[in-house]
Amino acid sequence: MAIKKQFLKSKPVCKVTFTVPAQDAKKVAVAGNWNNWNTKAEPLKKLKNGTFKGTVNLEAGQAYEFKYVVDGEWQNEAEADAYAWSDYAATDNSVINL
Repeated sequence: MAIKKQFLKSKPVCKVTFTVPAQDAKKVAVAGNWNNWNTKAEPLKKLKNGTFKGTVNLEAGQAYEFKYVVDGEWQNEAEADAYAWSDYAATDNSVINL
């Protein structure tokens, strides 16, 4: 798994590209506090090599909690900037700092 951050010079936005290697998965999405943890809001596209990839525009200067949803199973990003405990889910969430 990987995260790529591209900060825009023209506005306070960061294009965040999420990449998830999940060759056997049918559906992968990224859900976080920017989209109210909506598992349908940010679906990732499956590439020919079996990797899922998608880009989300997020406001720079913020920290966001998120997880991947791989065929209905919630997973953290191994290369997250940090992790934050969630009492609601009773587990850690991935954190990206922009």
